[in-house]
Amino acid sequence: MIRKANIRDIERIMEIVYIAKSFMKNMGNPNQWKEEYPQQAHFEKDIAMGNCYVVENEGVVRAVFVFVIGEDPTYSIIKDGNWLNNEEYGTLHRIASDGKFKGVFNTILNYAKMYTSNIRIDTHENNIIMIKLFEKNGFKKCGKIKVEDGSERIAYHWVEVE
Repeated sequence: MIRKANIRDIERIMEIVYIAKSFMKNMGNPNQWKEEYPQQAHFEKDIAMGNCYVVENEGVVRAVFVFVIGEDPTYSIIKDGNWLNNEEYGTLHRIASDGKFKGVFNTILNYAKMYTSNIRIDTHENNIIMIKLFEKNGFKKCGKIKVEDGSERIAYHWVEVE
């Protein structure tokens, strides 16, 4: 079950982020989420704006993600490629799981697809697991973008085929 996160979820969200950071480091991706990112304040802001969601399984929060429909300033400049279109899109950010629920990405993606047929997402070049999930689910590699700290991410785009 997916629901909007609330401030009472913040402690569990941060536990999940810690688990995800450790997992990424162990899988050869220590640079995507460095020690200072994401911080609790990021999620508190996302919750206040109504953009933070949690995935529950049997009453336990197992994953967190941010989903926003509308322009994302991070995606305004893309290099070494182009977006598939310039129509309104949804963006998925800060996806993290405790690893105890299989199919988290598909659950999140199916939720987002209920609200838009145009989704953008990005990841670090060392996040092989996410890259494989994106490509398996029909996302196309479009180029590179820069995130807030100036580091590069691989940009992906999914558009529903009619």
